[in-house]
Amino acid sequence: MTIDLMAPYKSPLQRFTETDNLSYLHAFNAFDVFILAMYFIVLCILAIYGVHRYHMVYLYFKYKSNRFNKPLKTMDPLPMITVQLPIYNEMYVVERLIDSVSQLDYPKDRLEIQVLDDSTDETQEIARRVVRHYAALGLNIHYLHRKHRIGFKAGALEEGLKTAKGEFIAIFDADFMPNPDNLIQAIHYFSDPKVGMVQFRWGHINRDYSFLTKVQSILLDGHFILEHGARNRSGRFFNFNGTAGVWRCQAIVSSGGWEHDTLTEDLDLSYRAQINGWQFIFLPDLISPAEIPVDINSFKSQQNRWAKGSIQTGKKILPRLLRSQLPWQVKLEAFFHLTANISYPLMILLSLLLFPALIIRFHQGWRELLILDLPLFIVATMSVSSFYVVSQREIYPDWRSSIKYLPVLMAVGIGLSVSNAKAVIEGLLGIETSFTRTPKFCIQKTDDRWETKRYRARVGLFPLFEIALGLWFTMVVIYSFNNAIYGPIPFLLIFQFGYLYTGLTSLIQDSKKVLDSLEKRGKTI
Repeated sequence: MTIDLMAPYKSPLQRFTETDNLSYLHAFNAFDVFILAMYFIVLCILAIYGVHRYHMVYLYFKYKSNRFNKPLKTMDPLPMITVQLPIYNEMYVVERLIDSVSQLDYPKDRLEIQVLDDSTDETQEIARRVVRHYAALGLNIHYLHRKHRIGFKAGALEEGLKTAKGEFIAIFDADFMPNPDNLIQAIHYFSDPKVGMVQFRWGHINRDYSFLTKVQSILLDGHFILEHGARNRSGRFFNFNGTAGVWRCQAIVSSGGWEHDTLTEDLDLSYRAQINGWQFIFLPDLISPAEIPVDINSFKSQQNRWAKGSIQTGKKILPRLLRSQLPWQVKLEAFFHLTANISYPLMILLSLLLFPALIIRFHQGWRELLILDLPLFIVATMSVSSFYVVSQREIYPDWRSSIKYLPVLMAVGIGLSVSNAKAVIEGLLGIETSFTRTPKFCIQKTDDRWETKRYRARVGLFPLFEIALGLWFTMVVIYSFNNAIYGPIPFLLIFQFGYLYTGLTSLIQDSKKVLDSLEKRGKTI
């Protein structure tokens, strides 16, 4: 008896072609066709979104001269500004936030500060103490505490708006340390009565803290420099990022105010305001520094909320926007913007289809893999590299040092697809979940520690699925080596690393949290 050692690596069609059973042949021929059809549909959709990223780079350079360098005129006298600081259980950073805002270089008689606190822990007492301190120094600062979290952040902002005295509203989240000139530099752009919002670029306090924070900083730079820059300068819609920006109060009220039927109230209001005719301005040179999440589970939680919220906003806004009289270029870009996160469940589907599709395509001939599959795969994935290389080149003199992070950046993006795919599906199906804020630990220097601090995000079972996908791609890589299919291997390794990194790092950090907690409890006993 002979044993066919290649049997496990043969496609269902090839195995059953070697038998005389025509019924099995027909059944598994249909199976092969189904797998390949699904594979190419998913790959083509991802390639379309990849081409869109190339198009964003094109728009950025085409309209680069349209940047807003100076306001049309200065505002004299300066208008009243209310600075809103929405916080929830931020005991590590609330004092830092209020200290930074107190240093804003804006006339004190024209400045009001609202600390909008929904906290349920020691944050309340810390915030009250700091507010009393600055009020005694003559600062117009108020502490507003809600005993409920109705509407979450959107509800807190709407509640503060009821008593705000400012004609303009500046918003800073708990993880920010605004530069003193942020308001005085931004306010003059509102001399144009059509301007409804001015967005600053986020800086990164702890950019070099770790491998993870470096990757996140590159992701955020790409979002601000290329996405915001290209959309704003080309006349497309872009969004307020929930913090580090100034609104005209009238733009908020006339657009329906803050609504909390999505997890991205900032994105929702941004589109409603721009549909109503308000103009937005992005200032890439006006930077407001912020703390980047250092815990991968907190990072996942943040990305999860953004992914779900954008899908919710798309369902809410796109029908109205597409029926409007806006230019088709604005509508098309809005569609890509609000549906971009659909790529996450597609990425999971692609991950599951790659192995059987690779087996089938290999036995059909390697030329087909090189001519059709590989170009589509490159368009679908490599556009990410050009996107982020351009953004780093635009803002950092040493941008070349960031290139080495690009494969890892792609891998981390793939690794996030498990948790983000769940968020997107929940958004599509209308499954409600609460607003989960991103924990901040006051991490500024490389020797700052966060492992024993509170507010750590919960892990759940998703890391196990991520690890399983990483092992799945290990099998795909081994198969490719054994059959001399070397072309796809670099891409397969990115998938393998991405899933294993996110899954294992989540479990390691969570287990360390448990051990630290037990050690702390032991010392207490």
